[in-house]
Amino acid sequence: MTPTVATVARTDAGLASELRLSVARLARRLRNERDPANPLSVGAMSVLGVLIRNGESTVGQLAAQERVQPPSMTRRVNALVDEGYVVRRTSPDDGRVVLIEISEKGRQTVYADRRQRDAFLVRQLSQLTAEERAVIRRAAPLIERLATN
Repeated sequence: MTPTVATVARTDAGLASELRLSVARLARRLRNERDPANPLSVGAMSVLGVLIRNGESTVGQLAAQERVQPPSMTRRVNALVDEGYVVRRTSPDDGRVVLIEISEKGRQTVYADRRQRDAFLVRQLSQLTAEERAVIRRAAPLIERLATN
């Protein structure tokens, strides 16, 4: 007999397994629900998202945030600069420090992608009952805590 989600999730280990699978599947679906006009990779979009959330950053800070090596981030940033999604500028506090800042083109690309993904989630949520949506409302901040701790 194959265990159901309800029986597997009775233990913390079972809950962890079910949550991992569910979050991974949802993340995969969301990655596929992109703005059709967006030519950027998931990695490039992630960098733009970091810049929107955290503001201007150095390449080293971006590399640490994205958990990649600085040379990899330098290549990614160079491509984003070449395409006009981000701009480099010198720090006003220290002329030796180069800051990466999202451009208006980059900001609009992120917002268009987010609108597309949000629309997908709205469609999916509309298929749930009010009670099910209430459970997700309560769970969303907890999932965020799990992701950021």
